[in-house]
Amino acid sequence: EVQLVESGGGLVQPGGSLRLSCAASGFPLGNYVMSWVRQAPGQELEWVSSIGLRGDTTRYADSVKVRFTISRDNAKNTMYLQLTSLKTEAAAMYICATSRSGCGGGYCGQGTQVTVSS
Repeated sequence: EVQLVESGGGLVQPGGSLRLSCAASGFPLGNYVMSWVRQAPGQELEWVSSIGLRGDTTRYADSVKVRFTISRDNAKNTMYLQLTSLKTEAAAMYICATSRSGCGGGYCGQGTQVTVSS
């Protein structure tokens, strides 16, 4: 069974940090360019970041550039997103996917909730 399972979300104060993980099973993560997308209540799905097959190519939305870092460990079949200097507007459900379009373009997970509040 193909699965992507996100973890690492939670409640954090503004300025804080979180590390999100995306564990794949049922398929080799290393065969796919991977992405993180996010969706806040009442907002459209937003692409956040993508990483190439070997992790040597990364792309970020302007809204998260410098503060977020995407990485992957193909040997562990896992992708990560390090979130730093978090702002309240970063609060959303973070979803990992094989497409930057989210669940409509391939495999995706259920998401992990990030809440930024004092």
